[in-house]
Order: sequence, then C-alpha cells, then structure tokens
Amino acid sequence: MDLSDKANNLLEKCEAMSLLCTKANYFWSIMNMIFKIPLILTSSAMCILNSFDDDKGGMKIPNVVVNGVSVLILSLQSNLKVPEKVQLFKSLSDQFLLLSHQIDKYEENEITRDIISNLTDKYDGLVQQVNFSEVPKKYKIEVITLWEKEKKSLPLNLNGVSGIRIKKRFSNDKLEAVVFNAGEIC
Repeated sequence: MDLSDKANNLLEKCEAMSLLCTKANYFWSIMNMIFKIPLILTSSAMCILNSFDDDKGGMKIPNVVVNGVSVLILSLQSNLKVPEKVQLFKSLSDQFLLLSHQIDKYEENEITRDIISNLTDKYDGLVQQVNFSEVPKKYKIEVITLWEKEKKSLPLNLNGVSGIRIKKRFSNDKLEAVVFNAGEIC
C-alpha cells in the first residue's frame, strides 16, 4: 500500500469517527434535554407550591416530594455524566473533522512517511479518548452501513472489534444490515 492510499484510508477513518461522534453528541444532547425539562418543571412547581404556603405546614409534604424528585433527577444526571458526554463527543467530532481537513490539504506528492506517522499518531490519540460503549449501537450500525456501502475504510473499533458485525445481503442492489452479538463473531 503506497503512502497516498494510507493517507486516504486515514482520511476515511477520521470522517467515520467524526460522523460517529456527531451522532453520539446528538444522542447525549437529547438525553441532556430530557433531564433538564423535568428539572425546570419541578423548580416551577416548587415556586408555585411555596407561594401557596400559609405557614401552617400544609405545603411541607408536597415540597418534600418535589424536592425529592429534583434530587433524584440531578443524581441520575450526575451519575450518567450527561453534560460531560455532550461536551466530549462534540469536542472529539470537531477534532476528527480538523484532522480530516489536515489530511486532505496534502497533495499526493507531498505525503511522506513522517507525515503519515504523525497524522496516525494524532488519530490514535483521538480514538483512545472515545468510549465506544457510550455510543448507541444504532449509530455505530448507521456509520458501518454507510461506509460499507461506499466501500470506505472503517476504524478498527467499528469493523468487528466492537462486537458489532454487519453481514451484507444484496437483493435488488440494496444493502441490508444484520447485527450479530459479540458472542457470535468467530
């Protein structure tokens, strides 16, 4: 494989990872919003309940219940680290995209082994930051199917190592994906 092919394979892998991280960012952004809406509602309910308080203690139990719900939601959000995942996947998506642009700027005759080595090291460093278990399987399958259809190079974590394996069946020029569990891969 010549250096130009290696650069092209690396570019395709960076594009796949950028797309995957963008999709993961989208998922975790929705999850973040799902956690924020109940918090807004419970805070509003607390405000309304407190305005009806007549200092006789009649609002004490509803206040405790609404506070408990708020604390539960905050605890879940904190344990899942939803905002951190949103930020991480956004950052990684941008970094993979920047690396793709950096690879793409080289002309075929400018590519050297050192350049490929440096770009590969940057790519490997970014891939190590991706926690693939936090990316929903649905999005992994979408990227795998799209890249297989276009016959592009896939990152190692998406071409079978992650426990997702796509079996291709061609009927009427359509690509169908069949997902196998990691235990079924031999």
